[in-house]
Amino acid sequence: MNVGHVGIWSVELRLGDAGEISERAAELDELGWGALWIPGLGGGDVLGDSERLLKATRRLTVATGILSIWRHDAEEIAAGHHQLQQAYGGRLVTGLGVSDPAAAEQAGRPFRPVADMNAYLDRLDHSATPLPARERVLAALGPKLLDLAAQRTAGAHTFLVTPESTADTRRTLGPAATLAPYQAVVLDPDPATARATARSFLSPFIGMAHYARSLRRQGFTEADLAGGGSDRLIDSVVAWGDIEAIGRRVRAHHDAGADHVALHVITTDGAFPRTQWRELAPLAH
Repeated sequence: MNVGHVGIWSVELRLGDAGEISERAAELDELGWGALWIPGLGGGDVLGDSERLLKATRRLTVATGILSIWRHDAEEIAAGHHQLQQAYGGRLVTGLGVSDPAAAEQAGRPFRPVADMNAYLDRLDHSATPLPARERVLAALGPKLLDLAAQRTAGAHTFLVTPESTADTRRTLGPAATLAPYQAVVLDPDPATARATARSFLSPFIGMAHYARSLRRQGFTEADLAGGGSDRLIDSVVAWGDIEAIGRRVRAHHDAGADHVALHVITTDGAFPRTQWRELAPLAH
């Protein structure tokens, strides 16, 4: 996986105006970011959205973070991945996740995370155009899925984790697998407004059972999870402040064993964070 040391994770690059997406992606490529990550969301044409980014860029890698295995047919993903790799010089990484029991229920299936992911990876392996293990990663939080990521993919893309958790994950994955944590970012030096911005974004995730379990494994308490997240939790999983503060968090993940850190700039207006991406660009190198 050639994703560089730091990348950009962006909802806007999936849901924004198509023309502006292409313009912003081209600029991010010129700024030197190693990868652009887009979320899987509720499904949809994520391969087409990935191609828009690949077409607008020349160098960086495009990664999905993360496709739900319940919303995308394995054979179609394998075929589409192969076509995009052939057309754009092997610059696509497909990230996969098992979502949660509700997603499995909507698909009419019981929820067995490790078995379900194993079966999906089997289908990718046995498709007419197999999706190679080195070109896919897993959204893995628990130890069993992390083991699977190390055994059957290039590595793991982790969500809402501290640098201390990154160190634990590196020990589980071993030295060879790629570890690419997501890192939420608020470029705001004021503690009150920065935490408020972070909390408004994180509150729904903290309320989801699988993310809450992950945060408890990282040492957070029920009190930390209440009310949209304590200051301790917010400060631990969101990097806020000036560029120096963001840079310290990125370095902390790298020092803990991360190969790549995907920065998600959180804003309150839903617009493309063009100014923030430019300000953060020195961290790309």
